[in-house]
Amino acid sequence: MRSKLVIGLAGMPGAGKSVVVNVARQRGYGVVVMGDEVREEAKRRRLKLTRENLGKIMLELRRDEGEAVIAKRCIPKIDKMAAPKLIVDGVRSLSEVEEFRKHFPNFSLMVVRSSPETRFKRLYRRRRSDDPRSWESFHERDVRELSVGLGDVVAVAEHVIVNEEKIEALKRKVREVLRRVEERWMR
Repeated sequence: MRSKLVIGLAGMPGAGKSVVVNVARQRGYGVVVMGDEVREEAKRRRLKLTRENLGKIMLELRRDEGEAVIAKRCIPKIDKMAAPKLIVDGVRSLSEVEEFRKHFPNFSLMVVRSSPETRFKRLYRRRRSDDPRSWESFHERDVRELSVGLGDVVAVAEHVIVNEEKIEALKRKVREVLRRVEERWMR
């Protein structure tokens, strides 16, 4: 049996990961969202899904169960999915990248990037429960994300997409990267 194609997706909050996921889904990819593991843990603990609670849980899990804990929790879900190609949204550390590489020989890492100003505007407009309401809270979240290793992940990604243009330009770039990854791994 051919190994699954697994693409890890990373990017700072508001960079455009959800658009990448939607394009991948349209191309037949299964989707696993790493942040869902943290949200599920918050629900198990009967905590509100606030930015503060989710950030605290993310850091606690990594401290208590290791840097790759979220990846380890996602791997059984990926294994159970029928889709031959999947995108894993929310990779944040090199430990997670290595965990995925150990389990999935056809693993590739994609990053979507946007400037802090662009990301803040997007998040402020989006208004998800864990989105920042001020520049200060936005900056605190960025520092927390970088503290778990997201900057290192961005530095080693095989595929980097800059998202400063209109959404259609991002979708075009994503389709092209997915095509190239598929050509490499799914021959």
